Amino acid sequence: MATLGKIALAGGCFWGTQRYFQLLPGVKNTTVGYANGGSDKAPSYEEVKHGSGHAETVLVEFDSNQITLEELIKLYFTIVDPFSLNKQGHDVGIQYRTGIYYFNEDQHTIIDRLLSEWENKLGQKTVIEVLPLSQFFDAETYHQDYLIKNPNGYCHLPKERFEEARNYGKE
Repeated sequence: MATLGKIALAGGCFWGTQRYFQLLPGVKNTTVGYANGGSDKAPSYEEVKHGSGHAETVLVEFDSNQITLEELIKLYFTIVDPFSLNKQGHDVGIQYRTGIYYFNEDQHTIIDRLLSEWENKLGQKTVIEVLPLSQFFDAETYHQDYLIKNPNGYCHLPKERFEEARNYGKE
């Protein structure tokens, strides 16, 4: 029986982050949206772009029998620049910050352990936020599945990353 888990990941522009996670086996659904901002009212993209404080975030729902939270977090680490504050690729602004937003303390414990191990390996602290998900508002329809609808659309992630995701676990 499938055990569905959820995690919210901010990794720069949500178009590429969503596409990457959509390609992983065991990921059942992804939704792009705006998380952990300065207001409890759903912002528009224009408001986010002009500093509402929300992060472009992907809500990832996964079958934990096929892919674990630990695997997802480790894969997330491979697609972000962990030292770039409010910037990923060519995208600059607080909405492009990196963040892992969890749903419960069990997730928090796993995330903290993995981040600590990774920072020890890197030899320095990252700027990745680790916080409870306090709010998530779905982004406008045209942002959902953007790179499926626009395969040649802008993306800060190199196309090789998508091939790696597509082939994850097939080695």
